[in-house]
Amino acid sequence: MNLPFTSNNNIKEIRNSTVADLNQGQLSSSHPCVFRGLVSHWPIVHAAEQSTKVAVDYLQQWANDNPVQAFEASAEVAGRFFYNDNLQGFNFHPKTTTFNGVMKQLIELKHHQKPPSVYLGSTSINHILPGFRQHNDLEALQDAPLVSIWAGNRSRIAAHYDIPDNLACNVAGRRRFTLFPPDQLANLYIGPLDYTPAGQSASLVDFQQPDFTKFPQFAEAIKHCFIVELEPGDAIFIPSMWWHHVEGLTDFNVLVNYWWRQVPDFMGTPLDALNHAILAIRDLPESQRKVWQDVFQHYVFAPADNAHIPASKKGILNPLDERLARQLRSQLLNKLNR
Repeated sequence: MNLPFTSNNNIKEIRNSTVADLNQGQLSSSHPCVFRGLVSHWPIVHAAEQSTKVAVDYLQQWANDNPVQAFEASAEVAGRFFYNDNLQGFNFHPKTTTFNGVMKQLIELKHHQKPPSVYLGSTSINHILPGFRQHNDLEALQDAPLVSIWAGNRSRIAAHYDIPDNLACNVAGRRRFTLFPPDQLANLYIGPLDYTPAGQSASLVDFQQPDFTKFPQFAEAIKHCFIVELEPGDAIFIPSMWWHHVEGLTDFNVLVNYWWRQVPDFMGTPLDALNHAILAIRDLPESQRKVWQDVFQHYVFAPADNAHIPASKKGILNPLDERLARQLRSQLLNKLNR
């Protein structure tokens, strides 16, 4: 199904791309990029081009019996895995199964006129498909901390962000990505931070039927969006914190993605800092919040060099390393466990 809106913005595309295009500059960019044909040489892509059954047979040769969590929704929700109508629950239910169980169900559902929606999201490939990456991998990202597989039939996943950078490789079926820059946060009407369909806060706007009376600023967000469809073998780089709405457009879709951060592992996650700021700062009197806004600007967002302090006494004002990170965590734990 087509979206009821279009984009006037052109996303950067590299045609006939190769792994050589995954240079450090591109993988640390703050702008998205589409790599056409980047993984078209992968055996899974060749298998999927023949038929769904050939693709499933190829995947199942690597599968083990480790449990996975999949999600199922009735045909009535038209693939939109989301909250229920009053946001008191969800319109889908999780189920514990195996990768082969998901594949079997997807094959069976291809024969249904109005099938339920089945979705296997963000599952570690090393956990359920050992051996797959020996033949389907990107050398430039072999050391990425998390490589996951996503599979299902037709689906719509609400616009959300990820903290890591993301390279999403479409290997079977077609997917549509609708992207928004981070500065569109206020125009996307984001739902709860701590009660989410899949772990990340998400836009409450139904992109197939946007309610501009209820969500009027979404019209402004549309002006800044990028819309792109991926064919098998294509990939898209989604920078950290870019909002992305993802649709599986065919009755069998498989995607492999790489997540990584551009900082050392010892650094904390910014979401923890946001939660702590809500706990400690958000409900202060306005005048005090303004003071702390200036403090954060001075120490975090535009840090001064503090040359007036001897280097040996700068403490956590020094550049962060593993030792300082451990020290900070210890201090935070002591404070939070009061």
